[in-house]
Amino acid sequence: MVHVKLIVDHIKDIPISLHFDEPVEVYPLLAAMQNDTSCSITGNIQGDITVTREYENIRVTGRVTAPLGLSCSRCLVDYPSFVDTNFTIFFRKDSIKTVSTEDELELGEMDLLSSTYSGDEIDLTPEIEEQVAMEIPVKPLCSEECKGLCHQCGTDLNISSCSCSKEPVSITFSALKNFKVTR
Repeated sequence: MVHVKLIVDHIKDIPISLHFDEPVEVYPLLAAMQNDTSCSITGNIQGDITVTREYENIRVTGRVTAPLGLSCSRCLVDYPSFVDTNFTIFFRKDSIKTVSTEDELELGEMDLLSSTYSGDEIDLTPEIEEQVAMEIPVKPLCSEECKGLCHQCGTDLNISSCSCSKEPVSITFSALKNFKVTR
């Protein structure tokens, strides 16, 4: 298994460029999402990364792409999609700070774009899989104009129409609709 790892001592002031092209199995989170049928990653995870040292920090900028197969949440049709995302992350050497759990802590922009590392390597695998996972829609749509399925007969309204009633149905008390009280 190949991982995108950076050796900290090799990172100098001159930018380093890396390219990766790896199967989904290298990324545990993405493999789990694929196994539980949240989505289907139909090809390799690819990307280009540039790494530079900025004072005490290591700046990683990159672009990650992945082909997807998704199922529309309205009409249930499978359709192809694509993740294409850019990111910037600053890595800092992990310095042990003891912060009380009761203290309030305000995060700045640098804190939101940063991560820590320890040792002499930085494994970018979690960062790459997080970038792809954040771009996969929770409720995928084949198009914004998708009409979905008829709630009564199940006809795909993108392909044909049906003769079902178009009146809005409230299911709040629908179980009591035909209930008769006898005394």
